[in-house]
Amino acid sequence: MIPVVAPTLLSVLYLLSLLSPSCSVPSISVSPTTIPRSGDRVTIQWSGVESPSKLDWLGIYSPPNSSSADFIGYLFLSSSPTWQSGSGSLDIPLIDLRSNYEFRIFRWTESEVSLRHKDHDQNPLPGTKHLLAQSGEVGFDPGRGPEQIHLAFTDREDEMRVMFVTRDGKENFVKYGLSENQMDQTAGTQVMRYEREDMCDSPANESVGWRDPGFIHDGVMTNLEKGQRYYYKVGSDLGGWSDVNSFISRNEDLDETVAFLFGDMGTATPYRTFIRTQDESISTMKWILRDIENLGNKPSFVSHIGDISYARGYAWIWDNFFKQIEPVASRVPYHVCIGNHEYDWPAQPWKPDWSYPVYNKDGGGECGVPYSLRFHMPGNSSEPTGTRAPATRNLYYSFDMGAVHFVYISSETNFLPGSSQYDFIKHDLESVNRTKTPFVVVQGHRPMYTSSHEIRDAPLRERMLKHLEPLLVKNKVTLALWGHVHRYERLCPLNNFTCESTAMNSTVHAVIGMAGQDWQPIWEPRPDHPDVPVFPQPIWSIYRGGVFGYSRIVANKEKLTFSYVGNHDGEVHDAVEILASGQVINGFSADDANIKNANAETPTASSEMVGSSLSWYVKGGAVLVLGALGGYILGYLTRGRKETAPGKNWTPVNNQEV
Repeated sequence: MIPVVAPTLLSVLYLLSLLSPSCSVPSISVSPTTIPRSGDRVTIQWSGVESPSKLDWLGIYSPPNSSSADFIGYLFLSSSPTWQSGSGSLDIPLIDLRSNYEFRIFRWTESEVSLRHKDHDQNPLPGTKHLLAQSGEVGFDPGRGPEQIHLAFTDREDEMRVMFVTRDGKENFVKYGLSENQMDQTAGTQVMRYEREDMCDSPANESVGWRDPGFIHDGVMTNLEKGQRYYYKVGSDLGGWSDVNSFISRNEDLDETVAFLFGDMGTATPYRTFIRTQDESISTMKWILRDIENLGNKPSFVSHIGDISYARGYAWIWDNFFKQIEPVASRVPYHVCIGNHEYDWPAQPWKPDWSYPVYNKDGGGECGVPYSLRFHMPGNSSEPTGTRAPATRNLYYSFDMGAVHFVYISSETNFLPGSSQYDFIKHDLESVNRTKTPFVVVQGHRPMYTSSHEIRDAPLRERMLKHLEPLLVKNKVTLALWGHVHRYERLCPLNNFTCESTAMNSTVHAVIGMAGQDWQPIWEPRPDHPDVPVFPQPIWSIYRGGVFGYSRIVANKEKLTFSYVGNHDGEVHDAVEILASGQVINGFSADDANIKNANAETPTASSEMVGSSLSWYVKGGAVLVLGALGGYILGYLTRGRKETAPGKNWTPVNNQEV
């Protein structure tokens, strides 16, 4: 005889609840299910969520077979105005990650909130114990052509490099020419790829962080005429072609130089994820795109000096970053140098005893691999990783642009005397033709000078000052630009912490890490850290700014103007002029510092381009306001100093609330 087990009251009630006509089963749908282009929007709708809670959340998954804990992002259902009815909808853009998407709804209760599972900002990550609903798959149209197009200079002035990503790595080409209707020149591409096994540490080499990076194509357009607008597209007849883009080729006969420079920008996402993302990066790209449009047919380039995407081992953030910069990077060369968040990991090859507080796990296990393969800068600098990963490249290099010689260095790899980087810097600076390029600008990630104090970097700054500053001063480097500190600061012409009256025996330094990331306190001491930053403002710190933004260089053979543009209004808030004679003139006029519209007959063209190219980020950002964003402080304190008399008398003039 088979024994009969009496059902418990709880199970009976559960079965009755399933049979009750008042019980509804949660459902979720997505429209459209096939997305025309990367970055296009989808609408997620749901209904039937019983007793909705503010902690109910929507998980975003790609690929669809990802475990519940391995989402790429999430949104709370309470982001929808109708969430309390148990039904609602959310509208977000999706980036092509070379696999389909799926959406899942979970219930997360207050009793399940765990402080052991936190995001980068120490917020608890949502729990996945109670799955309520699961959508069908959402994919992208085939034959759309490559994605993530970006340009770079090569070592030849009659060339332009273009890189992009495809799903399958099949043969792709670059077609280009002087007319959109006659792109009669063709260049092939080399194909590269990295694997999960190339990553050095977590989360980059774990299922939570790794995603297929696609195939990276690298092509070079050659034999370019000087200073001409070239039109180009990338792709193939089989896989599809990109839209037509254009750029202005370099002109070695042109004295004028225009560059847009910043560090620490990152990217914005329309959802919350494991790490902090950077909403202000949207505005940085918006205003730079405006400036590029206003230049008309003048060449320019972008310089991003470290802490590029802030992916930190979460691979899809790189895809998001390249999609966001594409409206700019497909028009002008986008140049980079390496930062701690692209590279640093516990077993990195160069880690002397003094550097242990400096180099940590900031790279999230990427050990420079995505940075090295997704970009291809001039020169051939590289350092082995000591693992199966490819060598780290794009470490140090230089090029001329108009009246300026630009040098990029690495603060994350060996720069001490006897190293290949030190030898490069020394030889490069000693070889500059000051008749052709009277101005020299050196750029790196971690600053040689900063009044933010950055105590952990003190051993590194000490060695930069001892070994690299003499090279800058001896070779009359005009301007040194640094990132890492997420604020703007301009310093006087410095030599060993001494302000000089000219830049002939000293170098003007500026920190420009204010393009998007926000981990720095305002320029006031904090109760728990009264020594951070240096306060009151030291005499060698001329201007400390607290708003996000970027910097610009506009130069000819007589004068270099360096200016700081605020993202809140797109206007110049600080500037300095450095003459070829070495004279340094603080202060500015709007006419000198601002880039005028070269297309005056169509003054709205720039704003329209910004709106169409970046609109999906702006719309997606609206969703973020409803979450616990944190980290963005309104109303930074801006402090300024100005030279009021010749010589070394640097005096403060005002404190300004922005």
